[in-house]
Amino acid sequence: MCGICGQYNFRSQAPVQRRDIEAMARSIVHRGPDDDGYYISGPLGFGFRRLSIIDLSGGHQPMSDQEESVWVIFNGEIYNFPELRRELEAFGHVFRTSSDTEVIIHGYKQWGDDVLNRLNGMFGLAIWDVRKQRLVVARDAFGIKLIYYRIDGDRLYFGSEMRAVRATMSDKAEIDPVSLNLFLRNRFTPSPYTIIKGIRKLAPGTKLTVQDGTCEISRWYRFKPVPFAPTKSPDEARDELLELYKAAIRRQLISDVPVGLLLSGGLDSGLLLALMNLSGSSWPTYTVGYGSSFADDELADAAETARILGAKHNSITITKSIFEEALPHIVASLEEPIAASSIVPMYFVCQRARQDVKVALVGQGPDELFGGYKRHLGVRYGALWARLPAWVRGPISSGVAALPRNEMLKRGVHSLAITDRMRRYQNVLSLLPGSQVAGLFQDGLLDPASGDSIPEGWEELAELMTETDELGGLQFLEVRSTLPDELLMYADKLSMAHGLELRVPYVDKEIVEYVERLPANLKVRNGSRKWLHRQVCRTFLPDTILRRPKRGFAVNVVDDWFRGAFDGKMPETVLDSGSKIYQYLRPAPVQELFKQHASGRQDNHKILFSLVLFEQWLRAHEEPVAQLV
Repeated sequence: MCGICGQYNFRSQAPVQRRDIEAMARSIVHRGPDDDGYYISGPLGFGFRRLSIIDLSGGHQPMSDQEESVWVIFNGEIYNFPELRRELEAFGHVFRTSSDTEVIIHGYKQWGDDVLNRLNGMFGLAIWDVRKQRLVVARDAFGIKLIYYRIDGDRLYFGSEMRAVRATMSDKAEIDPVSLNLFLRNRFTPSPYTIIKGIRKLAPGTKLTVQDGTCEISRWYRFKPVPFAPTKSPDEARDELLELYKAAIRRQLISDVPVGLLLSGGLDSGLLLALMNLSGSSWPTYTVGYGSSFADDELADAAETARILGAKHNSITITKSIFEEALPHIVASLEEPIAASSIVPMYFVCQRARQDVKVALVGQGPDELFGGYKRHLGVRYGALWARLPAWVRGPISSGVAALPRNEMLKRGVHSLAITDRMRRYQNVLSLLPGSQVAGLFQDGLLDPASGDSIPEGWEELAELMTETDELGGLQFLEVRSTLPDELLMYADKLSMAHGLELRVPYVDKEIVEYVERLPANLKVRNGSRKWLHRQVCRTFLPDTILRRPKRGFAVNVVDDWFRGAFDGKMPETVLDSGSKIYQYLRPAPVQELFKQHASGRQDNHKILFSLVLFEQWLRAHEEPVAQLV
């Protein structure tokens, strides 16, 4: 796990200055405290920061083949590199190191850009083909790692984090109103957008190719799920999925440094621990909670799971005051505002884990893959609602709209009535209707239609999901949008803020492609969410763990803090008309959201938390961006 950055003067061919690349690399030193490296050749410059995980002595980057015809910088892990290495050696390729990076070099020489489709792992990488004077910058299939970029005239800048690109900007960064609109709708900014005007991020499974003075963005990962024929029986699917889980975890435990696990009280990380025990024992585990005063706290459950499965458990507790005091620093680490309340516990549990280990597994993914959220119930059974006659749906919709709070149910009823598939999914995933979000903006700042358009990254995905059922289509988008640009985004940023590598075995390429071919009735079945995943869990976990209710990490705690702490920092953000958010938003409609929430009439905690995060982000980034020396 590392940090990469680079510059290519692709039209002028003007020489890159080493000091500029060094400035970019210094901005991401936290990602790679163990080593740095540079490759400067005329108009191209690569910078690299390394966190040593595999081949501690031989994995220095930038790395080239022996002829120095292909150069690579790479952030991430390639889990199937031993198999690829053997295949490439059979073709006659000679390796000089034991690192996974070298597999990318020889793989490119053998297969060209198609090497990307052969990699099972997480990566943000850049390949420089010296003979063709061709640059390829790519993000992994499911966006576990990030690539930001900026095209300024004839110059391309890119990096693992936005700060590396911002280090090249002489002017103060500007907010992109369209991206702000998307953030307020989604709690994150979907690829390819970022909150900063002029900076973009590659969408998962896409690449940026620069050759002959032109830049082109294209999708390299084009997997199209086709249902299994014949359909898998429940027992067959369970057994095959278990074998895929075992294989993925074996691959992702490969490391030359200690490995741990971020352990919650739920099924997903509990199963990870049980499967890790097939390859070792007494794994160090880490959890975070809020203490006994909160009913949703997971400290006791996680400790019990660790005891049952023989782990060496470590836990920390955070309080409301710690939450609020840490928020500005955490927001700065994120670079882009992400309004997931679990960003704070994630930050602290990564901080604690890094005291013992350099690598930790985390159980993200099954909710998106198997239907673990309440919205998945609505989408799974939405066809029943759609078949009801209008005279039946109308009164029910009116009754739901009149309910206090229950905003998720209201959004669901509204969304399922939308006939266009992609727009229906967009509304299912939105916090508020587009018209309401647009109404928050200062007059003249935003084109009324801009935030309601389907994100660019979804348009080219539509043709890949024609064979999916209704639930499978939503999940296909979630795995390529909400999961990478929200959950995996903050997992990467907050873990690397402490020099910790997080791995997500459930988002293994073989697992995702298998699950996306399964029908909805194996994911949400008889009203039970994550049904097939639970069947696998039953093989390894006792009933005491299986019966635990799903607990939203910090969601109810944050809601309680909003409603009860009128004199705290969070409400003050919204009620103070001098807050920085009001440079972009109108106070009256924003404050009305808070009044509705505080009175109990509506549950607006998600949009309110988004506004607080945006305020904290503005405060953390009010100084001019770094300039090159």
